[in-house]
Amino acid sequence: MRISEYWRLMDDEFGAGYSRVLSSTLVLAGVGGRTADQALAAGVEPRKVWLAVCDVQDVPAERRLGRDIAPRRD
Repeated sequence: MRISEYWRLMDDEFGAGYSRVLSSTLVLAGVGGRTADQALAAGVEPRKVWLAVCDVQDVPAERRLGRDIAPRRD
């Protein structure tokens, strides 16, 4: 997962504004007691950070993969 995908998932689940607040303030045990922003800056894989956020925020399993996006047709 790329960081851009992490942000897409965060924005889809929590909204563009609140996702930034969560990422910068919510301390996640799953990534060493750091915030998501700190974990990403330290090189923790974005998928691991996303799943840690999901665990703390009780995101249901069916929403952890994000919403379906139709493929582009050129």
